[in-house]
Amino acid sequence: MRELIVAPMAGGPSTPALVEAAARAGSLGFLAAGYKTPDAVETELRQVASVAHGLNIFVPVPPPADPAPLEEYRRLLQTEADRYGVDLPPVRLDDDDHFAAKVELAVTYRVPVVSFAFGVPDAALVRALHVAGSTVLITVTNPREAQAALAAAPDALIAQAGAAGGHASTTNPHGYAGTSTAAGTLAAILAVTDLPVVAAGGVSTAEDVHELLDAGAAAVQCGTAFLLADEAGTRPAQRAAMLSGEFTETVVTRAFTGQPARGLRNRFIDDYEAAAPIGYPAVHHLTAPIRAAAAAKGDPGALNLWAGTGFRSAVAGPVAELAGRLTG
Repeated sequence: MRELIVAPMAGGPSTPALVEAAARAGSLGFLAAGYKTPDAVETELRQVASVAHGLNIFVPVPPPADPAPLEEYRRLLQTEADRYGVDLPPVRLDDDDHFAAKVELAVTYRVPVVSFAFGVPDAALVRALHVAGSTVLITVTNPREAQAALAAAPDALIAQAGAAGGHASTTNPHGYAGTSTAAGTLAAILAVTDLPVVAAGGVSTAEDVHELLDAGAAAVQCGTAFLLADEAGTRPAQRAAMLSGEFTETVVTRAFTGQPARGLRNRFIDDYEAAAPIGYPAVHHLTAPIRAAAAAKGDPGALNLWAGTGFRSAVAGPVAELAGRLTG
């Protein structure tokens, strides 16, 4: 495994070009299977077949037992739908993001490294990936989740701190605070396993990377540091927001997707966080048309501007240059 990993960033930033550039720079880049159709994932796997690469897959989250809070949130979001001139979809509970098909693609294409987020895949799936030659990583946020993940016999764990941008891989969204650091989470996970552990969350400088490697991390995963990479598919509105200086803090929110996720604090979070129910991916589907319309208008006020606590250190440039800044 490479010491520096370019994190999977679903929703656009992770592109085949980003993965290829990471490989050329001596790092490991991940495709993000989340939200994509199996056909789209297969096309991307073919594009990166000649370089070292990984694929990240979301483990399906059980739907909420009570859809009433989702229906109420949909009613509240009508104001935003009217603002952007879009229609809200009905509440959708039955979405597993084509999980089985994406795992099958990973097996068929013998993806070198496969990581999972949002939960623990069945041990039989992990065995199938091992037979195909894949190294399997499971993302966890605390020792309890790590111990559950060990039952599936992965090759390594990703210790995701609360400082990380984007979705938290917590299996307890009700109790997730997002206050943990990469160093603290790494130490807590290393205490319960002898497997290699990848450190992630809020890592933005070469000093951060070296400290985590010295603390026992098998590798360090960075996402926010690559959001402004030339090869990333980050939306123009997010690039502009990150460079504007107008956004001064990140917060953990459920307002956009129903799953705790860290992003730049904006109007939508301020207006809807208090009312947002837990319910991924149902909330994601409800807000999708609003976010798409805001992106088309270049309006960051209603966008999920995922970013970690180290976002101020992110700079634009080619992946090779950004990776060099983190490993130099």
